[in-house]
Amino acid sequence: MFVWLVLIEYWVLQWLFTRRDDDLGPYNAWNITGTYRGTWNYRESTNGSSRFPDLDKSDGIAVFELATTPTKITGVHLVQGVIIFHDVFDNRDVGVGAAQMRIEGVYIWPFRQLRMVVNSAKDGDPVQEDDYILSNPYHLLGVFSSQVFQESPREKIWMRKNSPTYDMEKHCNVEIAAQVSRVPSTQYDGDHERYQLEGLMESFSVDDDGDCFAPMLLNATSVNIEVYYNKAVNYTLMVTFISFLQVLLLIRQMEHSNTQSGAAKVSIIMIGQQAIMDAYLCLLHLTAGILVESLFNAFATAAFFKFVVFSIFEMRYLLAIWKANRPMINGEGWEAMRRELSVLYSRFYGILLGGILLMYELHNFLRPILLIMYSFWIPQIVTNVIRDSRKPLHPYYILGMTITRLAIPLYVFGCPNNFMRIENDKNWCICLGIFMGLQAVILLTQHYLGSRWFIPHQILPEKYSYYRRFDHDTSHVTDCVICMTAIDLSQRSNECMVTPCDHFFHSGCLQRWMDIKMECPTCRRPLPPA
Repeated sequence: MFVWLVLIEYWVLQWLFTRRDDDLGPYNAWNITGTYRGTWNYRESTNGSSRFPDLDKSDGIAVFELATTPTKITGVHLVQGVIIFHDVFDNRDVGVGAAQMRIEGVYIWPFRQLRMVVNSAKDGDPVQEDDYILSNPYHLLGVFSSQVFQESPREKIWMRKNSPTYDMEKHCNVEIAAQVSRVPSTQYDGDHERYQLEGLMESFSVDDDGDCFAPMLLNATSVNIEVYYNKAVNYTLMVTFISFLQVLLLIRQMEHSNTQSGAAKVSIIMIGQQAIMDAYLCLLHLTAGILVESLFNAFATAAFFKFVVFSIFEMRYLLAIWKANRPMINGEGWEAMRRELSVLYSRFYGILLGGILLMYELHNFLRPILLIMYSFWIPQIVTNVIRDSRKPLHPYYILGMTITRLAIPLYVFGCPNNFMRIENDKNWCICLGIFMGLQAVILLTQHYLGSRWFIPHQILPEKYSYYRRFDHDTSHVTDCVICMTAIDLSQRSNECMVTPCDHFFHSGCLQRWMDIKMECPTCRRPLPPA
């Protein structure tokens, strides 16, 4: 009876295939070879599976990789590929992993239908199997077109958890029936046709003791890999250009604070936080290049520039700030300095590795973590208030770093067609932009209006005045040890400044000196902020 059903179906197919292409459309306009991404979920509320006790998920992401090959029967094409179910495991014993199945079947394009099973071919060389199927399309039609699967001795499902491969203890027949339809293309797809697969995946036990798992609904849409790659390459070009701009901004800022006094005004926490962010971006781009081999060069270039930013420029600036804030001790040897440097490096890389573990454990709270990481201007604002620093950061550095740091998160969470296909979150992007903009505005106003302009004078500590009254004889004439010219104290004006240790200098001379060192030129005692 089965043979007659197959023959009748074959005759119907042959009649359909003899119709003109104008009625059905040519096959090359319905070629479904490519990558599909979509969702899977159980048709019932629970999977009801005794064969898969570790499948804790009831829905998730599915990815299809399909390749079609014409056979001798016009309109019937062999389909081979892989289907991957992401994040189907989520428990303490198995961890978070994915299930992968190798599938093959037929694509009957006049009906726009797919009939596939898991590992349907006979044992032997895969090349010989393909040659056998393509040279015997009637066998192919008989096996797949009616969803009959009786001859496969090796039905297996591979569970991908890192690298091990796990086989099922019992055999199951897995069958997939899907309908192919066209979906409207977007402006980003170009001439690429997009298709949608909607179908049902069922699994029957070879031992006739129930289903392996409940029927699963599949829904996936084709992905234009070429457009995807182009977007990824454009993204890496953006990251590379941004990294180059950040290098220029860092050089400008290092020139702005190239003295010991200037470097001491910069917050070491602020620079360290930015260095850690760039180290994370370097590792992320390098990992992405390793995972996607065809994009390795593009992502490796972006990772290299990020490595240059944090390992050469930011770490060098970090050491300069540490040295400027470190008190000099007479008779101190190299061993003591080496120990302090070891502590500094161990703290930096300890925070770097600890942050990676923390983000892995708290990956569901990625957005709040990013907000914390992007608060790197706050330590500098606090340092300015505490030390009453005068213009520690160049305005170009403040504006440039704020804009360039915002580029990557705004692309990931704000671009509606980013290559990572992350869901847009406009509200979060607006909050991040306002948060960063507010920090930059406060820093700029501190630069032009003073570090403590927004702090009430009543709560500020008393500030030393370099133009204070002094008890020396006003007829006394002394020399400024900076410019080696006389200072007439009898005509006291704003041209003369006096230090807490009662030494006199020209105002311009002492201010230029304090930009280099915050110590008295005469007795080397520390000087308070001007």
